[in-house]
Amino acid sequence: MTRKILTGLNSKTYEHPFDRQALGSLQKMPGISPILKKINEYSIDRLLRLQSLGSEIRVTNRNFPKLYQALAETCKILDVSPLPELYFFRGTGYIQTYVVGVDKPLIGVNLEAMEWLNPDELVYVLGSEVARIKSQHMIYHQMAIVMPALKNLLSSTTLGLGGLVASGIELALYNWVMMAKLTADRAGLLACQDINIATTALMKLAGLPDEYLNNDVIEDFLIQSREFAANSFDNLDQVTKILSYTEYRLSWIVMRTGELLKWVDSGDYDDLIREDANLNTPEDNNPEAEGKEGWNFMSSW
Repeated sequence: MTRKILTGLNSKTYEHPFDRQALGSLQKMPGISPILKKINEYSIDRLLRLQSLGSEIRVTNRNFPKLYQALAETCKILDVSPLPELYFFRGTGYIQTYVVGVDKPLIGVNLEAMEWLNPDELVYVLGSEVARIKSQHMIYHQMAIVMPALKNLLSSTTLGLGGLVASGIELALYNWVMMAKLTADRAGLLACQDINIATTALMKLAGLPDEYLNNDVIEDFLIQSREFAANSFDNLDQVTKILSYTEYRLSWIVMRTGELLKWVDSGDYDDLIREDANLNTPEDNNPEAEGKEGWNFMSSW
């Protein structure tokens, strides 16, 4: 299929408001600056890159052309350059991808991603990872990766006070990681430009191999996603939220699909595809779209 190249695409034009609000809440947390300083002090960015460089196979157009070409197309559509490095790692039993590197990003995909996803679905999934690079929020994603070890370090070096501070930041951080996936999903759709492709890719991310996908399964999944998106979770018990966010690696595929469908149903996705990619969305022109002052990650979904 022929996809539109979104030259000049600004990540703010497709940013999910929950992502924006959660990041704002995280950045206002007391103690965030010392933690970022520690991450820089211990060269976490370099260490995470070295783990990939020393353990995984670098993808080129010659050894894994399907993966390489999907990444090249994705970055061209989303207007991201230079092309990040791509690495391939062993199977885990489910599709797994990641991105690390603030100054020099690299993306990792596993065996299941290569085997389960067709070329169009690969564009969607890689688009979700490329979105993290485009948004320039990699430092916070990396903080989530190392937070458990960093929290223990702070606790042992500041008589326990650092651990208490980090615990609050940890909850806000994992909440933001979850909400950032909603923006990443939108970028994935902008890359593949087909909600049906996005849907099947998300179902495979939930663990469903291609042989189980048929019209009835997909239709029931869409019904479930729309039902979930229609519910209000404002009164969700706070303990449930804490447990959910500390398990931030959970896929939340049904919720994410529901949010993506709402974006498409609203017409905002079609408007963005039709219009020049660098035009601001109404949210950018409306100060109230930044969320109410004092937005709290514990009381807002």
